[in-house]
Amino acid sequence: MNSSISIFRKVAVAEGISYLLLLFIAMPLKYFANMPLAVKYTGWAHGLLFVLYAATLVLAWQEQKWKFGKAVLIFLASLLPFAPFVVDKKLKDERRENANNSI
Repeated sequence: MNSSISIFRKVAVAEGISYLLLLFIAMPLKYFANMPLAVKYTGWAHGLLFVLYAATLVLAWQEQKWKFGKAVLIFLASLLPFAPFVVDKKLKDERRENANNSI
């Protein structure tokens, strides 16, 4: 069974990808190629993934017993284009470090 942190990491990567698609593909298509539907559908998918990011963050925060400040920083990372990938890497490294310390 996946822990909430594992699920959160997967959602974070998907949310990060959707954000990049929205910013660097859909928005240019809307404004330079007159294709507003690109933003409509990509924006809808990104919005759904953003809500899932927030919800799974709360679950991981509770399970991992993170401090409030850490949870806030991880949430703020969702607002920056490449930051969810940094969060994923840090959480992966943190999990690996914890596993090595428990051996």
